[in-house]
Amino acid sequence: MKIANFDTNEKVLLIAELSANHSGSLELAVETIKAAKRAGADAVKLQTYTPGSLTLNSKKEDFMLRGGLWDGYDLYSLYQKALTPREWHETLFKTAANEGLICFSSPFSNDDADFLERFDPPAYKIASFEVTDYDFIRHIAKKGKPVVISTGIATLREIKDAVQICKECGNENVALLKCTSSYPAPLDGMNLLTIADMRHKFGVEVGFSDHTLGIVAPVVAVSLGARIVEKHFILNKEVRSVDEAFSLDEDEFKQMANAVRDAEKLLGKTVYELDERALASRNYARSLYASADIKKGEIFSEQNVKSVRPGWGLHPKFKRELIGKPAKRDINFGDRLSSEDM
Repeated sequence: MKIANFDTNEKVLLIAELSANHSGSLELAVETIKAAKRAGADAVKLQTYTPGSLTLNSKKEDFMLRGGLWDGYDLYSLYQKALTPREWHETLFKTAANEGLICFSSPFSNDDADFLERFDPPAYKIASFEVTDYDFIRHIAKKGKPVVISTGIATLREIKDAVQICKECGNENVALLKCTSSYPAPLDGMNLLTIADMRHKFGVEVGFSDHTLGIVAPVVAVSLGARIVEKHFILNKEVRSVDEAFSLDEDEFKQMANAVRDAEKLLGKTVYELDERALASRNYARSLYASADIKKGEIFSEQNVKSVRPGWGLHPKFKRELIGKPAKRDINFGDRLSSEDM
């Protein structure tokens, strides 16, 4: 998948999710984007919505949050507290561009998505809880930009439907992110083996939207085929935010980025040809040597031929063929055997 000038076939795309970690300050949002660049992010992602994009302004029990990080909030008030104002977007997109970062966003309604068009975003992200809104997915897909879809609360049927809707709209540029929509998410609920299965089932790019604590899960996800990693990012631990509990600060994100890049080096590619280092090491592989003095005409045997290190002699696979034949020359103890002795 290509997002802007970034090709996920060549490198894992690391996304720093700003979310509510601006804590209501444009200045803090700008500094957080700059820190994301220093930490090794390739992209920064915003969230674009008004509370009315997401819910109703109601305190009826259906709209109240009970338990967890946001216990006691009604949905409307939580989203009001966490939103990134529309009037900030131009500054944030420009800041990201100046830092050499890709910038895109998760809209939460058709109106949010249409608002984003003025910034010509290179992709759109559909959050987990919006996967069930097929008309919204269709609206996004028709814009013709890459569509990144989190699957945290989606059933298999809904994931299939989302991908199919995009394709029916002529948009084949889809990525599915394995995600667990718990905040923070427990390690034993990740089921990261799903990542490889999603690629197999749906034939699209795959990745991981991570809400766990620490950096282990993203590294494991990359080892299982994730080509996009999204992680909530906060400037530092002093910042108070509704998303602070499951966000990495600059140092932590840098550790994750370094670990992911190391994982990419380790994964490499499927190859059986030996590189220069391996070829050099073959000099210490076993090969056939004379383990005793052998006179011309003497029969090669287990007593005078041995497979030993180093590897300058005849390949050991020829030992059985060689045993029982007469020597064509005088061979001293420790001489290598060669194809001429066959």
